[in-house]
Amino acid sequence: MSELHYQLDLLKAMNQKLTDKERMYHAVCESAEGAFLYFSLDKNQISTLGHWKDFFDFDVRDAADVQRILDEVDDSSLMELQKTIYLEKTGTETDSVECRLKSRGLWLQFQTRVFYDQDLRPTDKVIHISNITKQRYRDDELLYMAYYDSLTGLYNRNYFVRLLSEYVRNAEETNSIVSVMNIDIDEFNKVNDGLGIVMGDELIQQFGMFLKELCQDNMIACHLHRDVFCIAIYDPAGQKTTEHIYTAIRDRLKEPFRLSNGSDIAITVSVGVAEYPEASRSALELINCAELAVFRVKSAGRNGIQYFNAPILDDFLNSVDLENRLKQAIYNKDFILYYQPQYYAGNKRLRGVEALVRWRDSDGEIISPGTFIPVAEKNGSIVSIGKWVVEESIRQYACWRRQFGFSFIMSINISALQYKKDNFVPFLLSVLEKYHVSPSEVELEITESILIDDFGAVIEKLKILRGYGIRISLDDFGTGFSSLSYLKKLPIDTLKIDKSFIDTVITDNSTRVITESILSMVKALGFESIAEGVEEEQQYKYLYAIGCDVIQGYLFSRPLPPEEMEKLIAGSLC
Repeated sequence: MSELHYQLDLLKAMNQKLTDKERMYHAVCESAEGAFLYFSLDKNQISTLGHWKDFFDFDVRDAADVQRILDEVDDSSLMELQKTIYLEKTGTETDSVECRLKSRGLWLQFQTRVFYDQDLRPTDKVIHISNITKQRYRDDELLYMAYYDSLTGLYNRNYFVRLLSEYVRNAEETNSIVSVMNIDIDEFNKVNDGLGIVMGDELIQQFGMFLKELCQDNMIACHLHRDVFCIAIYDPAGQKTTEHIYTAIRDRLKEPFRLSNGSDIAITVSVGVAEYPEASRSALELINCAELAVFRVKSAGRNGIQYFNAPILDDFLNSVDLENRLKQAIYNKDFILYYQPQYYAGNKRLRGVEALVRWRDSDGEIISPGTFIPVAEKNGSIVSIGKWVVEESIRQYACWRRQFGFSFIMSINISALQYKKDNFVPFLLSVLEKYHVSPSEVELEITESILIDDFGAVIEKLKILRGYGIRISLDDFGTGFSSLSYLKKLPIDTLKIDKSFIDTVITDNSTRVITESILSMVKALGFESIAEGVEEEQQYKYLYAIGCDVIQGYLFSRPLPPEEMEKLIAGSLC
């Protein structure tokens, strides 16, 4: 009997020990994140532990219930989940898979661990189920940031280049073509300046959405930067050609974009096209070549399309070389001034000279301003060149005045960038004071381009300059956005009639009518008139007859270097 009691007590003790372990296992599972499925493969038993109800509203008690788990996940991950749940069939120890629940939208990770005995027979299996929804959304967000542009939803530059590189590799294998379109919104800065950055971003968004809708199979679009977009087309044909895409863009831009503030914004675009393999055999170079083609469109007046070709590349390389040489020339001050005389039409007396900058290259070659001035204006170096021209021309004039005791007018061309500098007026006055030159002996020649951006500010600065006695001349009249309404508001002394009018004033009746009207208006407004580019005696006689005050051109003298100009001044005193 005592033996029986002993056996009962031992059994109770063992049961209590098992109960304690089971409570411990349950406590561990409850404190851990997620849920667990335990399979006793020997006994063909299944039990759930942990936070099972957080994921599923049913229990799993046998193999048939496992199918209910498979029914809950998206079909895209069903095969992988089956493999993971029944991992013992492959003889593998561990595996995991990520799945999305159809009904609740949760992302779950299933991690399986199979235990084997010494004979490699599976005995137990545990599947840990964890909620990875936040992690997946965070990863998706990071993935989106890595691949997409946050403003437009199009591909970003880096991912676009990656995809374009794949296009190029495939095209090389299949002997196909890849077209790249660089699309630049014209004068986008005016939208930002006029309506603000927020409205500018909204315009970019709307245009980006339109480009996204244009894309079909084997087409990708990206927001390259700021106001520039890029489209790549693999094996273009039919409606997937650059011509068709460009036509679709032009058709859309016939209507303005309506912004949230009620503004209607009409835009145009400049488009450059480069194709593999003709233009280049790399993704980045294709984008660069398309961008060079855009530059050609911009220089031709915007709102057009240009296909990349060899001359465009040659022009670009030449411009880069010119720009580098120009930087060195500015550093070395490799510039000289020529002076073109201006004569009163009536008595042909010397009225003054116009200072014209020339660039003397390292090999002694003289480079005309028509070649390097546009480059200098584009990269901003015109300001440095302009400051040198102002000081050198006034210094030279002071020398001639002391040498000959003769006063005349020194005309100096001022670029728009130079004029808009806040320190322009103090700088000019300091140079005049340095060389003891009277402001009335200096005339600044400005072009109509100065008047475009801020007419009011330009007028105020002109008034300040004239208040000091400096003369103001409006150069190249008739070639810009000429308007008689603004002309009467300008505080100027002189108006120069552009050479393009003088060239045909004898042969073309319309030109004569316009020229005579200009001169009549100039006299009525009390301005002095100068005709530039006069090369023929007949032109001079006609201009004098209709009342032009001053003549400038090859008929009387070409631009002269300082030493020859000195001889001319000396001769005019005789």
